[in-house]
Amino acid sequence: MIFGLYAPIPMATVGSPEVAQAAAEALQPLAPGRRDAQFDHGLDVLMAADRAGFGLTLFAERHLGNDMHGWVNAAAIASRFEHMRALVAVHPGLWDPVMIAKMSVSLDRICKGRMALNIVNGWFDEEFRMFGGTLLQGEERYQRTQEFIEVLRGVWTHDVFSFQGNHYKVDGAQLLLKPATPEPPEMFSVSRSERGLEFIASHCDWWFVDIDKEATSTDEALRGIEASALDMQKRAARHCRKVRLALNPFIALGASEQEAFDATIQRIFKYDPDPDTRKIERRMMPATRAGCIGPSEKVLAQLKRFEELGIELILCKLIPTAENVTLIGRELIGPMNGGSTPLRMVS
Repeated sequence: MIFGLYAPIPMATVGSPEVAQAAAEALQPLAPGRRDAQFDHGLDVLMAADRAGFGLTLFAERHLGNDMHGWVNAAAIASRFEHMRALVAVHPGLWDPVMIAKMSVSLDRICKGRMALNIVNGWFDEEFRMFGGTLLQGEERYQRTQEFIEVLRGVWTHDVFSFQGNHYKVDGAQLLLKPATPEPPEMFSVSRSERGLEFIASHCDWWFVDIDKEATSTDEALRGIEASALDMQKRAARHCRKVRLALNPFIALGASEQEAFDATIQRIFKYDPDPDTRKIERRMMPATRAGCIGPSEKVLAQLKRFEELGIELILCKLIPTAENVTLIGRELIGPMNGGSTPLRMVS
C-alpha cells in the first residue's frame, strides 16, 4: 500500500503553528533573510515523510488564497525527494494544456520520473475570473477537461501533435523535452457526480473514493467505500480500463480513539483560534469516519480492510509535524508493507 500526505498550506492544513504564522504574515513583507514559514515547514515535514516511507505528496492549489503556488512549491521541494512522487493540482480552464505539458515534463525530469497530475475541474467562479479563466458547468466542463487530457497525452507521446476540439485547438505542437519515463505522468481526480464518475472511469488513472459525509459510523462509511469502489471498477471495465483507488482518511495515533481525537481537536483550536469551519466540517470530519484514529493496532486493522477493498493509496489527512509523519512511518507504513514501502507506483 502506498501512503501519501498533503504539502502543508493554509487551504489543506489544520493544527500547524507554522502554517498559521504564514497565513498571518501573508500580506506583510518578510524580515530580511527569511523565507515564508509554510515553505520552511513544508520542507521539514515532507523530507521527514520521504525518509519515513511515504510514497506521494499532493501539492494542492488555491489561486485566490495565501497558499504557496502549487507548482512553485512542488518544484522547490519535490526535486529533493528520494522516494516520494509529486502529485500537483491543475485546473483546466486556467491553464493552456500545452504549457502544462511542458511544466509537467520539466518537473518529472527533476523528480526522477516521479510526478503526476491531480485534475481539478474547480468550483470557485471568482477565482477563475480573477486569474483569467472561465468556469464552465455541467457537460461542457467535462468535455473541456477530457480535451485537456487528450492534448497532454498527445503532446507527451508524439513528436508533433495536432488537435481540433471544441475547447482546444493545437496545430503542430512540439515538446523538445519528454517525460522522464516511457509511461507518461498519471492522472488523478475526484468526483461524486454521475458525469464526473464516468469521466474518471474513461480518462483517469486514479480516483479518490469519496467518504460518505452522511455516514454515522465507521462500518457504514466502510460499506459506502466498498460500494463506490465496486461501482467505479464496473464503470472502468465498460471502457476496457482499470482505475486505481485512493482514499483520504484522517490519521491520528494515540493510546485510545478518544485520546487521539481529543488531542487533534485541541491542537486545531490551539493553533487555529478562528479555524476555517468549512475546511474542518467538509474536509476533516468526514475523513475521521474512516476509522483511522486511535491505537496503531486498530488503525492497522482498518487499513488492511481498505486494502482488501482494493484501495492502493492512502492520502493521509494529519497534523503535519516531522514527529507525526515519522511515527506513522514506524507504526503504520512499515508494518503494512512488511518493513518496506513501494518507491514507485507501478501499474
